[in-house]
Amino acid sequence: MADLYSRLGIARGADDATIKKAYRKLAKELHPDRNQDNPKAAERFAEITTAYDLLSDKDKRAQYDRGEIDDNGNPKMPFGYGGGGQGGFRQSHGGGGFEFQEGDLGDIFSGIFGGGGGGRARRPGGGFGGFGGGRPQKGADVGYRLQVAFEEAAALKPQRVTLSSGKTIDLKLPPGVDTGTQMRLSGQGEEGPGGKGDAIVTIEVRPHRFFKRDGDDVRLDLPISLVEAVKGGPVKVPTVEGAVMLTVPAGASSGKTLRLKGRGFHKKGGARGDQLVTLIIDIPANDAALKAFVESWQSPGNPRASLGV
Repeated sequence: MADLYSRLGIARGADDATIKKAYRKLAKELHPDRNQDNPKAAERFAEITTAYDLLSDKDKRAQYDRGEIDDNGNPKMPFGYGGGGQGGFRQSHGGGGFEFQEGDLGDIFSGIFGGGGGGRARRPGGGFGGFGGGRPQKGADVGYRLQVAFEEAAALKPQRVTLSSGKTIDLKLPPGVDTGTQMRLSGQGEEGPGGKGDAIVTIEVRPHRFFKRDGDDVRLDLPISLVEAVKGGPVKVPTVEGAVMLTVPAGASSGKTLRLKGRGFHKKGGARGDQLVTLIIDIPANDAALKAFVESWQSPGNPRASLGV
């Protein structure tokens, strides 16, 4: 397998910006959502995510460059590594779509999208057996993935989840939450000589059947009747927190976008995005009365004049 730098197609001396740019480019190309018929893309996605996780961490990159850890982040110990192998994802007993994996985070992000293998192994629990008088290390972190409904992510609705220990918690989602957001729960990992490790929860926001996310805004294509478009007036519109009334201006055209303030995702700064509603006029097929009206109606002007045709 190629080394971490080769996986991202960068030189060993690459700076942080170059590493991030290379990862984003490859992640966009290899994302499993874009390669559903190509399982090898998911494997490559996991590999480049592992490479990015290690190389974007200053300390781990230095360890890797010195040959102290391998391509998966495992210490190269002369007497073997006693931290154990990676566990697969397992379904918990609470919180739909909430799963955990004994190991560190390299596999977790790719696991959100169905990727396999290639992630970092678990964090070492005991160091080098006490050589050098170092502090005892904490236990391994435990990685979780949590699927959250689109509307619940937008509204920051708390998520009830069950940890591998059996403990149930109500997880408060942070403003700006999106797929890939990671939340650290201190002391909720495995036991170790220096105390418990942490639980790392990686969020996946599920897509919605008609809402689309646009940064912190939510977009919606709203069908309206020809009568509603011509006359205007109030129409009922779904939002992430229930239906509201929206006033359509008289003479509205398809493609006109109206704004519902504060109906989007919560921003990191404390404000909230909007819902952008694009009107789509629904013309009924084979309506004899409408056809007769149009044939007798003389439309003024040329709607394509601004296009020069």
